[in-house]
Amino acid sequence: MALSPIIICLLTLIGYGSSHPSPPRGCSVDVDPPYRVLCDLESVWGVVLEAVACSGGVTSLVLAVLLLVKLRSISDPARRSGLGPLLLLLGTLLGLFTISLAFLVGKNQALCVVRRAFWGPLFALCFSSLLVQGVRLRRLVAGKLSPSGSTLAALGLALALVQGIISAEWVLLTVVREGHPACEYPPLDFALTCSYTLGLLLIAMGLSLGVVLCGGELAADGGGSGEEDREGESEKRRWKCNAVWLFLSSLASALLWVAWLGFYLYGSQALRGKGKRGGQKDVKVLDEPALAVALVIQGWILLLLHAIPETHLCLRKPPQTNTQDFFDTSNTSPPPHFGDDLPAHSHRPFPENQAFSMEERSATLRSGTYHGSHGSVRPGIAFRGQVYQPTEMALVMNGGTMPTAPINYTGRRLW
Repeated sequence: MALSPIIICLLTLIGYGSSHPSPPRGCSVDVDPPYRVLCDLESVWGVVLEAVACSGGVTSLVLAVLLLVKLRSISDPARRSGLGPLLLLLGTLLGLFTISLAFLVGKNQALCVVRRAFWGPLFALCFSSLLVQGVRLRRLVAGKLSPSGSTLAALGLALALVQGIISAEWVLLTVVREGHPACEYPPLDFALTCSYTLGLLLIAMGLSLGVVLCGGELAADGGGSGEEDREGESEKRRWKCNAVWLFLSSLASALLWVAWLGFYLYGSQALRGKGKRGGQKDVKVLDEPALAVALVIQGWILLLLHAIPETHLCLRKPPQTNTQDFFDTSNTSPPPHFGDDLPAHSHRPFPENQAFSMEERSATLRSGTYHGSHGSVRPGIAFRGQVYQPTEMALVMNGGTMPTAPINYTGRRLW
């Protein structure tokens, strides 16, 4: 009978140890089991994916702050119009990297509602930002004015609002009205709710491809000068460079969506069927990691192929034109002093002194002043020049013929 308390104590410890297994390496006991994938060093993929997602979120935040700081330095309206959609995309990417962590942890009712409610609208915001950028580049290549950045951002929000309504209706109908658990839904329904988002992506890819291939045909024929034509061609080449990056990001996003939809709808089902035939129970854990990986890869595709190049092209200084503005008096330089290069006591040869004396006598005759022998200045009568110039009255009095000057004429005197 004395052994009974010891046995009861041992059984209690064994039951506690079986109900609370030891945490994996890298996690403490206080971490709940659904969240141990974020700190489990034995299965490294969760920690690596979390680090990549956090670095993407930090990069998006840094780019957004940089654009806001440099906002006043961008004075070109064409480049400034792209800041609205770009800031909208960076904010959406920050939310995209954040929600990817919700697909790594375990399932509960609140997390599943967040996953289903925010997956479609966040992707719709990303792809609507690409779409309005395509509309902007098409107008700029055609030589037209682009809408303002706030107008384009509002258009992107309006396009993404449709996907938000679709996702909200899906959650309300299946969870609230029919009473189904939020974590249990057919993969096909999840894919069909994102069909509008996929349509936005395809339209953005078509617009960017049209700007790249047919941008020169969209421009209106102008009758400007050759210099204006060269400037217009350089502007079109610059906007086509933006369109190339936009098309590459759209194409990579479309390929990623084809890959994850194929795995989510068919590959995961095939693995699940093989696991059930082999007697394995935990075969449905591949759905959420696949969605988390798709979120992180999609975010980095948009960062590397669109957000970073677009930020660089927006902040880059426009090329300076070679035309000189003759009316610009901001950078006036003083007239050159040609006499400063000569030494102060230079001995010039006699022919130069003689030529200088002749020029000085000519200037004296034009000014009408004479220097006396004692250094005095005697004012004289100013005249037009050494060449005889008859007046209009002389021409009239001589009947239109040119009168001749006398031999000793030195200039017309003004009596």
